[in-house]
Amino acid sequence: MQPTRPGRPDPRAQAQQAQMAAAMAGAVDLAAVKARSEAAARAQAAPPPSPAAPAGAPGSAVVDVTEATFQTEVLDRSFQVPVVLDLWAEWCGPCKQLSPVLERLAAEGGGSWVLAKVDVDANPALAQGLRVQGIPAVKAVWQGQLVAEFTGAIPEDQARQFVTELVRATTGGAVPGEGEPEPAEDPRLDAAEAALERGDLAAAEAAYQAILAEEPDHPDAGIALRQVQLFRRAEEAGPDALAVADANPDDVAAQTRAADFLLGTGNIEAAFERLLDVVRRTAGEDRDRARQHLVELFAVVGDEDPRVGAARRALMMALF
Repeated sequence: MQPTRPGRPDPRAQAQQAQMAAAMAGAVDLAAVKARSEAAARAQAAPPPSPAAPAGAPGSAVVDVTEATFQTEVLDRSFQVPVVLDLWAEWCGPCKQLSPVLERLAAEGGGSWVLAKVDVDANPALAQGLRVQGIPAVKAVWQGQLVAEFTGAIPEDQARQFVTELVRATTGGAVPGEGEPEPAEDPRLDAAEAALERGDLAAAEAAYQAILAEEPDHPDAGIALRQVQLFRRAEEAGPDALAVADANPDDVAAQTRAADFLLGTGNIEAAFERLLDVVRRTAGEDRDRARQHLVELFAVVGDEDPRVGAARRALMMALF
């Protein structure tokens, strides 16, 4: 954005700020942050997975799943943490090599993901519904949808990489809290929301920061602050960020600024795809920077948006 003379309004800046405010109203609905699907609500009511629970019991980091418990232990639970399905059979030799590895990794995971073991002989309908072609088969479920899979026994280091990338791409490594209560309405949010309505991003950011200074773990202010900061970065980047990024495809910082601008103006899928492209064609530190920024943008939009689920699946495919 071109600088303007002191004291004189810049029509481009005013138009862009109005565009940002409109995008925020349409793309980021603070009320939607609290919204939950029925499955997510059931998952929230259930205790989080715990490696201390006996293996195979409901709520354990390693659980045996049947057709009767698949909804609760896999689909519902996947709204808390990613669930890794281990499809096996007693007669399968490679299964006996892979299953203990996955069980050990699940225990080490501290509840950050769940291993759901499915005996395909005892649960043929599940095997058919999951389109199992051979065993051992491993399928990862997040937010009720399949996000990654592989077939056959693999070395422990590859299995560890699979679950590590899965957790990073979905929850960022977070472990669900114990019995978190629903937050009460907070009148301190009114000033921030009023600032958003008039398009004053700086005032909104200051209001959320003031709340967090008093209450660092506030359930809504942290999420809202990330959203406002995204829109401020997008405003600072301006439309020129796209041309700069296109001219410098190997500049990760330029790509992240372009993604911020795209997301800030409501182009959510384009923002995600720009960073996914960086992840696909880079390695090492550049790839990790792009991945981390993409996961941050997921948090800004929120898992309630189906575009986040689709992008998470694409990220898993790009990483593994």
